[in-house]
Amino acid sequence: MHLFSKKEDQRIAAYQRELIETHYAEVDNMYQQIRGWRHDYRNHIQVLKAYAASEDMEAIKQYLDELDTDLQTVDTVIKTGNAMADAILNSKISLARSKEIQVKADAHIPLALTTSDIDLCVIIGNLFDNAIEASLKLPPEQRMIRIYMAMKNTQLYISFTNFTATVKMEKQGRVFKSSKGEGHGLGLVRIDAIVDRLGGYLSRNSESGAYTTEILLPQK
Repeated sequence: MHLFSKKEDQRIAAYQRELIETHYAEVDNMYQQIRGWRHDYRNHIQVLKAYAASEDMEAIKQYLDELDTDLQTVDTVIKTGNAMADAILNSKISLARSKEIQVKADAHIPLALTTSDIDLCVIIGNLFDNAIEASLKLPPEQRMIRIYMAMKNTQLYISFTNFTATVKMEKQGRVFKSSKGEGHGLGLVRIDAIVDRLGGYLSRNSESGAYTTEILLPQK
């Protein structure tokens, strides 16, 4: 019993280290983006000052229009309506795009959920981490993660789809075989445990090179 507990402690510790390293990478990537935005902002101010000094109002208007178009193009902020979902989705999307993974997200979640922030973070975080890991096995032009989250009557519906390097993966019980290691398996176990505890529904499917996880969580 003691040896078993020690082994479990080691697995959990390794999993926690992996989460910390991933979180650090997300924060560092977002920090680098912010630094880039600050640098660009200063340049834009200098250009506008130069136009103002020459009293070229037409040039100022044209430059502001171009900036507005540019901001609409690069704006990647996901606003679901739920603060926790916004935080975890935006950090993960930032990390995915830094790894040349295209992300398409359509998420609409009410502010008040009976599912706790911790449970929501574990589910979304692990789903995203697994999708990123699988995507990195593909060439950049084939990397894609699709996310859909919305209320279906009184249940929160979560769907994650990503392409995989294999046409069809082998399923063992509720999960598919993974080459990622024990941390990956522990993440799946944590998702399953939360869904079971909340009386929800979970489905995993691997077809035609795409891997999809669907979850329904009842909201009282």
